[in-house]
Amino acid sequence: MASGFFAVLDDVAMLLDDAALMSKVAVKKTVGLLGDDLAVNAEKATDFPASRELPVIWAITKGSVVNKLIILPIVFLLSSYLPDLIVPILLGGGAYLSYEGVEKFFEWFSLHCVKEGVADQSPTIAGNTQPEATKIKSAIRTDFILSIEIIVISLETVIDQVLPVQIMVVSFIALLATVGVYGFVAFLVRMDDVGLYLIKRSIQLKGLGARSLRLTGDVLVASLPKVIRLLAVIGTVAMLVVGGGMFVHNIDAVHYVLAFLPSLLADLVSGLIVGSALLIGLQILQSLLNRRLSGI
Repeated sequence: MASGFFAVLDDVAMLLDDAALMSKVAVKKTVGLLGDDLAVNAEKATDFPASRELPVIWAITKGSVVNKLIILPIVFLLSSYLPDLIVPILLGGGAYLSYEGVEKFFEWFSLHCVKEGVADQSPTIAGNTQPEATKIKSAIRTDFILSIEIIVISLETVIDQVLPVQIMVVSFIALLATVGVYGFVAFLVRMDDVGLYLIKRSIQLKGLGARSLRLTGDVLVASLPKVIRLLAVIGTVAMLVVGGGMFVHNIDAVHYVLAFLPSLLADLVSGLIVGSALLIGLQILQSLLNRRLSGI
């Protein structure tokens, strides 16, 4: 009886060891995508008034957890029974991210042209007047697409392992993608508060420690606006890279055509092409629909 109990404990320990080892492998495989996930979600979660930043990040985090709870069982079921559906799902997600990235660049370009041509144009053209709930839904939708990619790649690294190891490893990566990413985003958006705290703290101290705290606080406060602007650019580029990469890595013809480019640039070019084609196609359809409706 006792020997059987210890045998079970030994099996559990071996299972946990395997899961820990494969988790390290999965993290290495997905670290680039987790970085893109951070950039995209940070950009999505920072365009809010200061008083609403943490509540918005919390709302997006909860949405991200729900996304993972939906995606995980579906991906495991598809991997077991309908593996051929995974690639089309990834391509659909890639198309959405590519479209969003190109649309964002188009909005920036249009805004820049408006500012150049009409100095007194209404600021609502900036595209930042969407209701908070709409922005949160958009962020959660983007998180859903990125979560699919992260979970699928994580599963591919442990596909030859037993099911319990697969579940533990993929769940760990999913948890890391939520807690790690949004925890860091929360720190970023409150970076100025940390800086102000350090500045106040430095007043109570003397000597080198006070000067160091003051300098660190000043850097944090001054850096926040620049970091937010930089994240907006990096996040948009990351959407194009992730979206285009789904086509480069899952369609042999696309991979072959762009093989002369470095991997990152090939993904970016693919995302730009797919996103531009979708944006132009949707605008043409919208124009035709408007003409038809105006003729009725």
